Amino acid sequence: MQTLVDNKTELTAVADESPWEDAAACQHVPNAGDLFFSEDLSEIAAAKRVCAECQVLSPCLEGALARREPVGVWGGQLFMNGKMLAVKRRRGRPPKVARPEDHMPAIPIPAHLAEVAQRLTA
Repeated sequence: MQTLVDNKTELTAVADESPWEDAAACQHVPNAGDLFFSEDLSEIAAAKRVCAECQVLSPCLEGALARREPVGVWGGQLFMNGKMLAVKRRRGRPPKVARPEDHMPAIPIPAHLAEVAQRLTA
């Protein structure tokens, strides 16, 4: 098993006979690249809903944090410019009444990744 160290916080990589990516829910989504790397809020929300049901959410997020992914939805979290975004909204002035399609599902961050994730949240 390989261990990655980042400022006193250890991230443990998954070492299986088969890579965790093979079990990822996104592997069964048509045009997953378009969905998981979209700028559209409804598509980002759809990608996060796929992650919410994924059995390998934790190693996916762990890998994204270790690689400092620049963009996309990884492990149920949205990355932009190498940081995790807590909130993403449409361009321009926010509406007085929130649009239902702009609601982003909140995917909890696994406890062992919380400290690293907090440092990388914009």
